[in-house]
Amino acid sequence: MAKDVSLIDQTGWLRPIICWALALLVFFPIFMMLITAFKTEQQAISVPPTFIFEPTAENFGIVQERSDYMKFAINSVITAFGSTILALIIAIPAAYSMAFYPQKRTKDMLLWMLSTKMLPAVGVLVPIYVLCQKTGLLDTTFALTIIYTLINLPIVVWMLFSYFKDIPRDILEAVRLDGADTLGEIRHVLLPLSLGGIASTALLSIVLSWNEAFWSINLTSANAGTLATMISTYSSPEGLFWAKLSAASTLACAPIVILGWFCQKQLVQGLTFGAVK
Repeated sequence: MAKDVSLIDQTGWLRPIICWALALLVFFPIFMMLITAFKTEQQAISVPPTFIFEPTAENFGIVQERSDYMKFAINSVITAFGSTILALIIAIPAAYSMAFYPQKRTKDMLLWMLSTKMLPAVGVLVPIYVLCQKTGLLDTTFALTIIYTLINLPIVVWMLFSYFKDIPRDILEAVRLDGADTLGEIRHVLLPLSLGGIASTALLSIVLSWNEAFWSINLTSANAGTLATMISTYSSPEGLFWAKLSAASTLACAPIVILGWFCQKQLVQGLTFGAVK
């Protein structure tokens, strides 16, 4: 089969066409969301869909009036960045010890940590909900930050472990001979050498936390709701308000898309080189 494809693609035109087709297929839902955000509700539900229309920004104003976009956006920033910082504080020492001082069960522990990602979130919803209720943490960004930290911690540890393993042990041994303690090794040698890996890991953790909807919808409402919670409010018994829902979704996606665009090099490096190395 590979030989047949290579014979067909002798002029080099087949692969670019396939890549462009896949890219357009992936981008099409985003394109529809963007143009629907600038339609009226009547235009948004028209069949067949209209692609030539007079755009309006009214939906964005309605979203801001109805949902207080900035409040939800600030909550998303607090939980996404807060959980990422907390996860890095825990994961860096853990990955350091596993990479440079491996034990007999180190690989088993890493596999066990990763296996926790296979647990359905709904399976632990009730005990976590009750725990938050008893401790007064329902509808707080603190509870979401802790939960997002625990959710992303296995991936963060795996990725940092992969980066740290590539650092030659001789460098750390030389620093140790010069009298540096463990904290000095991490601070002056390990962190500068793996800064790119830490940055890509942090970006991936931010994206995962930003897009997390299950816990935000079930544990928060008006006070600590994230942008995912805001989007869910546009579903009602009367149906979906497609134009306003698209406007809210566009506003929710825009910050993280812009961040990913400016940091795409580090993000792609983290996705292709990190825990799946």
